[in-house]
Amino acid sequence: MGHLKFGNLAFIRNVIYIRLSPYEQKAFPNYLQNTWNGFRRDFNNVFPYAAPPLLASYLLYTWGNQENERASRKNPADYVNDE
Repeated sequence: MGHLKFGNLAFIRNVIYIRLSPYEQKAFPNYLQNTWNGFRRDFNNVFPYAAPPLLASYLLYTWGNQENERASRKNPADYVNDE
């Protein structure tokens, strides 16, 4: 069964484990590049599906605000005979 320590509970033949020392690894390897690539990849995958509803919502919102402003205006002809 191998050594009875926590890290060595079983001995398995024909299995190769490759480990790097923490002293040989970079703390943040290519962090900004990976972040940019992830953003670009997500944007390219999501944009075709998200853009049409967002554009339609924006246009509906602006049209609604303009229509509300137009309907809220007073008609000057209604107040011609008032003093």
